[in-house]
Amino acid sequence: MNIDKTNGSSFIQSYQKQMQVSPAGKTRSIQKEDQLQISPQAKEMFKKNIEIDVDRQEKINALKAQVQSGEYQVNSEKVADSFYQFWFDK
Repeated sequence: MNIDKTNGSSFIQSYQKQMQVSPAGKTRSIQKEDQLQISPQAKEMFKKNIEIDVDRQEKINALKAQVQSGEYQVNSEKVADSFYQFWFDK
């Protein structure tokens, strides 16, 4: 049985040669930075989304207050109808 006794230093040397910095004349030109441009339509959509989130948060806060005070009551018929429509009236 013959075992290959490869010298590990040859692998290291080849790696070090790869990692050496090339001379200044041969370097690639500096790449431009990425830029992002947002269209006016996208900005408008973002503003509308923020307004909707504010309205939604107000509704959530009102529901939380009702639940904590014990005033919130679940309409079981409405919940049952919603379940039925979801599962059977697709």
